[in-house]
Parts: sequence; structure tokens; C-alpha cells
Amino acid sequence: MSIDSIDQSQTNEAVSEKIAAVRGGDAQSLGSLLLLYQNYLAILATTQLDQRLRRRMSTSDLVQETMLAAHRDFGQFLGTSEGELMAWLRQILSHCLSHAIEKNVYAKKRDIRREVALDHVAKRLDDSMARLSHMVTDKAASPSEVMMRRELAAELSDQLAKLKESYRDVIVYRNLQGLSFDEIAQRMEIKSGAARMLWVRAIAKFKEVAQVDDNGAAS
Repeated sequence: MSIDSIDQSQTNEAVSEKIAAVRGGDAQSLGSLLLLYQNYLAILATTQLDQRLRRRMSTSDLVQETMLAAHRDFGQFLGTSEGELMAWLRQILSHCLSHAIEKNVYAKKRDIRREVALDHVAKRLDDSMARLSHMVTDKAASPSEVMMRRELAAELSDQLAKLKESYRDVIVYRNLQGLSFDEIAQRMEIKSGAARMLWVRAIAKFKEVAQVDDNGAAS
């Protein structure tokens, strides 16, 4: 077993212990448990909010709403592992995002195109999570190894949170969403060449801050 596998196993055990403690009546542990995934939720939310949506809602407000809902409804969470907890939090974020889009963008208009789009919110969040995990996974890793390290997406989100907003956003757009530099430029309201240079600087800073190795693993 590799050192990475041992560290991840220990992390999973610690999270499972926190979950058990909350269920055992230690309500104070719930806040610290959910706080571990605040940056993870923020990165996922960022992948879903384009410039138009950001003018109407903020990532921080969306994450706060998700955290409050998770705190309120934790009794409904039936899982025991970190992976199950992250999946549950993604579901809550998806619901909050759907509600925010309904309220801020579409108002109360009935539109079949809106309903189809909202049905795909959860799928987009899952896709974003997979891309996020890929950034910390060796491209040659087997499917089982990818699954073992998938929860490292939360750790990577913490590393991305250390960057200034423009660096974080351009990495999200380029590496997680696969946007072209022209598309990134449109979203960030800058020129395409500037978007490319911003991404180059952002990746360099990310490797410096997160100490990413050649396989993309955050250390």
C-alpha cells in the first residue's frame, strides 16, 4: 500500500469518526465537520456560475446556504464515509443552485427549457467533481486507484482556495470546465491573450502554493 493510500485511509477514518461523534450527540463536531468541505463546495459552485449569474448571486452566499441546509438536515444523512458525505453535500448544493437560478434568473416564468436545464444541474456538478479529481490523479492510474483517491478533491479545493480569485477562476474554467481561452476571456471580460497569460501565471502559482508533483498530486 502506498503512502498516499495510507494517508487517505487515515483521513477517511477521521471523517467517519466525526460523523459517528455527531450522531452520538456531539453537536459541536458538526460545524467543524462541514467546514472541511467549504472550499470544495465553493469550487464546485464556481464551475456553475458564469458572469451573468454572478451578477445576481455570489458563490459565498450559495455555499453558506448549502452549509446551513446541511447543518439543519444532517439527521437525514445516512452515510458513514467521506465519499458519501461529499456526495450528499453535492446534492444539497445542486438543490440550492437550482433554487437560486429559479429565483434570480428565471423568476416565476414557466419554461420547458428552464426545467430541462435544472434537471441537469446535479449531473454538471458530478462532472465538475470528476474533473477536479483528475487534477490530483496520475493520468495512468487504474479506475480503482482513481476511486481510492477521489476524496482528494476536497484537499485540492483547499489548495485552490489559497489562490487569488482571478487565478482560481481561470484554473476552474480551463482545467475543470475545459473552456477555450476565447470562452474564458468572455466570462472574465478580458482579452483572449490576457486569459492565456493569466492561466499560465495561475498554474505556476498553484504548483508553488500546492506543491503539486509531476503526477498532479497535491502534497
